[in-house]
Amino acid sequence: MNKLQHIAVIGAGVMGVGVAQCAAEAGFKVTLVDTSWEVLDKAKTTIANNVRFAGLMKGIKSVANSADIIEKISFTTTYEQLCDADLVVENVTENWQAKQEVYGHLEQHCPPQCVYAVNTSAISITKVGGITKRAANVIGMHFMNPVPLKGTVEVIKGFHTSEATIATADAFLSAMQKEMVLVNDSPGFVSNRVLMLTVNEAVNLVHEGVATAEQVDKIFTSCFSHQMGPLETADLIGLDTILYSIEMLYEQFSDSKYRPSTLLKKMVDAGLLGKKSGEGFFKYSSLE
Repeated sequence: MNKLQHIAVIGAGVMGVGVAQCAAEAGFKVTLVDTSWEVLDKAKTTIANNVRFAGLMKGIKSVANSADIIEKISFTTTYEQLCDADLVVENVTENWQAKQEVYGHLEQHCPPQCVYAVNTSAISITKVGGITKRAANVIGMHFMNPVPLKGTVEVIKGFHTSEATIATADAFLSAMQKEMVLVNDSPGFVSNRVLMLTVNEAVNLVHEGVATAEQVDKIFTSCFSHQMGPLETADLIGLDTILYSIEMLYEQFSDSKYRPSTLLKKMVDAGLLGKKSGEGFFKYSSLE
């Protein structure tokens, strides 16, 4: 098992920011990589604000703590700083071509013992391992949003993933006070094979006029005590990500039950992507 000191996080979107924050709070040296300085600057502000807010919620004066956390994170648009990385958490968009490009850079710059943790909702971990020279070091690490508030992570073992890599993943997550549930590789794993079907069928119910989005979600929150309904969950994840995931499941399984809802496609085409765009099945203010 690798001794973990330096954690690299690829992609400074919502998931990458959450992982970087948690890793820094756990005491790791963190490098956050993105292609855009504008995105990185926004990520730095978001992390500082998140830490301050968490401190206020706990009744702690956390301004100094916020500065301490930011001090542990390096922000960069290149991969050169990853020459001594012990573990990489890759969070780039759910696009195979984009991921291939990122792993080309990682292979060039990361040391041979470095573990690659793929934060994906649907892409095969075995397939990712196949484009590297270290398939035994590749593991799926499916974080849920928002990362700092979720205590469990779906971890996926690829065909070649070694026991040492699993132990390294467990140590990393444990340091962040997160528990892992280890499952085998399959398109969509456990979470999204179930969730994407549920969301897609909920969208169909709205499209058919059986119920409104509010009514669908109320049944799940009131009758089943879910914290949020499937359509609010879809808005949080992003309807474009939902569509991509369900399309991938449809392609991988060749099963009509994964055929994407017509309404879901139309909403993505219209730019109604959920919380990140300000409107999906529900509307969101810019302050949320």
